[in-house]
Amino acid sequence: MVRSHQFTLAGCGAICLFSSVVALIRNVTEQLGPVGGAAMIYSVSTFILMLTVGLPRLSSFSRKYLLIGGLLFVSYEMCLALSLGMANDRLQAVEMGLINYLWPCLTVLFAVIFSRRSVSWLLYPCLILSFFGVAWTVAGDSGLSVSRLAENVQSNPVSYTLALSGAFIWAIYCNVTRVMASGKNAITWFFAATAVALWVKFMFTNEPPMAFDLPVIRDLLLAGLAMGGGYALWNIGILRGNMVLLATLSYFVPVFSTFLSAQLLGLTLTATFWQGVMMVTFASILCWWITREKTESVPIQEEQV
Repeated sequence: MVRSHQFTLAGCGAICLFSSVVALIRNVTEQLGPVGGAAMIYSVSTFILMLTVGLPRLSSFSRKYLLIGGLLFVSYEMCLALSLGMANDRLQAVEMGLINYLWPCLTVLFAVIFSRRSVSWLLYPCLILSFFGVAWTVAGDSGLSVSRLAENVQSNPVSYTLALSGAFIWAIYCNVTRVMASGKNAITWFFAATAVALWVKFMFTNEPPMAFDLPVIRDLLLAGLAMGGGYALWNIGILRGNMVLLATLSYFVPVFSTFLSAQLLGLTLTATFWQGVMMVTFASILCWWITREKTESVPIQEEQV
């Protein structure tokens, strides 16, 4: 029983680390550049995963899982990191993080579509609520209007597109790899592939050379630990800890993430912003509740919260 509590605490630790990722990625990319900073973070994360999770033989995985799962994983991680790094400012970066957390609702939706099972019509108002929450946040204190929303998105269409695309890609990844992975986990290889893809992209960018000093190295190590260590602890938690508790806590990650991002990035978020965060969180919980008997293990994924 004591060991079970320890594994559950490991899962809780993973949730805390994941919740800090948005702020830490933004902090590093401000200092090292959107692409170069992201490449450094995933390189450090890969090294941490090699030490903690290990580097299993590629032959132990199916080629389909490595190809399709790896492509989706790399695409998602690049969308997430670049949307945060390319945001116009820190507040917009937190908005990108919230858009990313549309993936739980989308995961449930795709699970229902792929399984072709009947589901309560209440699922669809919940999905609308999650998108409305994001729109409410992006529109700002001036109130929700199409013109205001379009104006904000047009201020940085690349970041908004990357963040939204990432949410859809991860939702597809969660459903597709559940079938192909056969209970195995190639997370270390996928992180390494993400790092390589980012370094290749860095070679074709005009970002200035990266300058390192003690504060930059500290922030880089923290970001790498949050990414790599978070995945390592999460795998421990979901395999041997209290899955129900971790499942419940994982749905509050948008709240945790927004709070930590505000603290770490020195932001004061408005009531309107928090209202949008709560809408997205509440919608995710409702989607899980409505479909909990219709789909198996939809709400929690082995590699992301």
